[in-house]
Amino acid sequence: MADEKTEKKEKKPRDEAKKGRRDSGGGEREKAKVVSTATAVAPRFIEKYKSTAIPALIKQFNYTNPNQVPRISKIVINMGLGQAVTNPKIIDTAVEELRAVTGQKPVVTRSKKAIASFKLRAGLPIGAMVTLRKSKMWEFLDRFITIALPRMRDFRGVSRRAFDGKGNYTLGLKEQIIFPEIDYDRIDVIKGLNVSIVTTANTDEEGRALLQHMGMPFRAT
Repeated sequence: MADEKTEKKEKKPRDEAKKGRRDSGGGEREKAKVVSTATAVAPRFIEKYKSTAIPALIKQFNYTNPNQVPRISKIVINMGLGQAVTNPKIIDTAVEELRAVTGQKPVVTRSKKAIASFKLRAGLPIGAMVTLRKSKMWEFLDRFITIALPRMRDFRGVSRRAFDGKGNYTLGLKEQIIFPEIDYDRIDVIKGLNVSIVTTANTDEEGRALLQHMGMPFRAT
């Protein structure tokens, strides 16, 4: 019995020593944690919307509540590729090009039904699409308006009529090479794409005013 009590007393200090080492290790790990003090820089067009577009829209439409001011909720870039039926590899290049332009991984779109006259089967990849929100949306809009659109050949402004009746704007582009992120030397096929800007505006007039105050270069009437 005496020997058993002695063994228990010996084990107890050892257990406490192990516990102390565990606590010490945890403390060291906590000290090793790096806390980032860097602050994210807001996209330039967010500040433009707050400082320029909102006051101008309130004045133009006499909004009494700040929640009435229309805003951009998302931008959808869609590249339809009918050539993918005979050239499936074109989907891969479209995905890479959209990734370069938007900074986000695209989704491959597939046909919903078979059309025999076009040799189209259901579920066949026929395009790529990206939906941008928040910071990526504002950054893309900035590059799109200030850099990409002026690179169009014989550019004289974009159409003022491409609204859907609910304040959403869709612009069709014939060439993806207007985006500086695309390497012209690696282009295999010229591809068209659609850029849809979805807003919370109730009317086309409000949606048009919102984009105009954001710098969209509408064609003169």
